[in-house]
Amino acid sequence: MIDITNVKKSFGSLNVLKGISLHIDKGEVVSIVGPSGAGKTTLLQIIGTLDKADEGTICIDGVDISSMSKNKLSEFRNQHIGFVFQFHQLLPEFTAMENIMIPAFIAGMSQSEAKKRAMELLTFMGLADRASHKPNELSGGEKQRVAVARALVNNPAVILADEPSGSLDTKNKAELHQLFFDLRNRFGQTFVIVTHDESLAKITDRTIHLRDGLIEGTE
Repeated sequence: MIDITNVKKSFGSLNVLKGISLHIDKGEVVSIVGPSGAGKTTLLQIIGTLDKADEGTICIDGVDISSMSKNKLSEFRNQHIGFVFQFHQLLPEFTAMENIMIPAFIAGMSQSEAKKRAMELLTFMGLADRASHKPNELSGGEKQRVAVARALVNNPAVILADEPSGSLDTKNKAELHQLFFDLRNRFGQTFVIVTHDESLAKITDRTIHLRDGLIEGTE
């Protein structure tokens, strides 16, 4: 599903990634852990086409994204990759349903189809009765589940999450972590999750340990 070969990335004289090679299977839930500055978020951003590697290649679902133009990358990202961030990044002026529908509109989905898909996801997440609520009317856990639904609306092959439970309390963390596995089982997505949360890392299919821009080990 995801093949990363000898990926390197520097910012000026700072070598952040020093040659990362990694294969992630379809439907796998993988966590990436390591100390601050290890290169975790940089690697996630490169996999997600938000940044480009200086060297190396990345293939997602058989497509080499390394040499794509900006327009092609944007189109690929919208259709094949979903993102979940630590702070949900919902647009405050829109309802939960409208926030979920936005990526679908960008992909060219009709309003009726996007609304149906958004409600399907809200229902799956137990939020059907919150569809018309704006973010300031939702709890932290509800906001993050809406953000996950937004990431899923175009049925992407890959979900990338950067510290997705970092701002949640213990109960909501546990519920969000379980949700990732429920979604994988229901929709078949591949999850790559950067986290400092040991409880999440322990339950993922595989944990990648990053240190000083290199893979230190896996378990």
